[in-house]
Amino acid sequence: MLDLSRLRALHAVAMHGSVSAAAVALGYTPSAVSQQIAKLERETRTTLLERRGRGVVLTDAAHHLVEAAEQLLALVERAETALEERRGRPTGRLVIGAFASAARGLLPPVLARLGRDHPSLDARLVEVDPHLSPDLVARGVIDLAVTHDWDISPLPAPEGVERAVIGDDPSDILVPDGHPLAALPVLGRADLAGRRWICQPPGSVCHDWLVRTLRADGHEPDLAYQVAEYHSQIALVAAGLGIALVPRLGRGPVPAGVVVVPLDPTPVRRLYALWRPGAARRPAITEAVRALRAHWPERDG
Repeated sequence: MLDLSRLRALHAVAMHGSVSAAAVALGYTPSAVSQQIAKLERETRTTLLERRGRGVVLTDAAHHLVEAAEQLLALVERAETALEERRGRPTGRLVIGAFASAARGLLPPVLARLGRDHPSLDARLVEVDPHLSPDLVARGVIDLAVTHDWDISPLPAPEGVERAVIGDDPSDILVPDGHPLAALPVLGRADLAGRRWICQPPGSVCHDWLVRTLRADGHEPDLAYQVAEYHSQIALVAAGLGIALVPRLGRGPVPAGVVVVPLDPTPVRRLYALWRPGAARRPAITEAVRALRAHWPERDG
């Protein structure tokens, strides 16, 4: 008899790409995940993970087992959803995936409210790249995702995922104090030409928005500093190294030496909650989405 918790551990490694990432998602230590998979290997008399450099890769046998695990976990989810629906209150574990600034600027009061109002609910948070969120929800790796899109890159809606709008997050231009743009009350896109930029690395939606927008106006952006964390970008702006486009969610008060200037038209990213249709009846899902929407006006802007 295969142990479901061990299959869940193997499934998490397959979905997240490493033992350490699987441990974060499951709320275990990496050692505990490794032990679960070692026991599963003994039960199946099969090698499931192979060392590759500093990481691991799944064997062919492991991939077949993961496919079976997905079906079993889906059955378990349906059973748990039915039980929770009968109780009429949020219970059990709810794994929420969110991108970094949502995890900082929106989720803390939401998680606190869920824990306070629903003590039988075990709500957990995992930081997830917004590009990966829809697929992780569809495959059952996470129960609920907080993700976003921009007008140039609409959020994909894969089969097996439902969504609701949480709110719109405007972005501003941050410039060093004393910079020529700092004296302007509002910036137009023509004002952004020829500037030295601090932005996210290629592959991020914010990076793509900046490049496409400036090129559409006939300007090739000078992307001098490419760092993922917005707070790191703000520190570079404060040092006088360039200007940055930074969303308001989770930004917090800017430090001395940084001036916030609005851009017209205002760049906006839209936040969504994503979940599987089969889980839509879960009180935990409906309460979490309600809490996300209720706390949106209270975000740190």
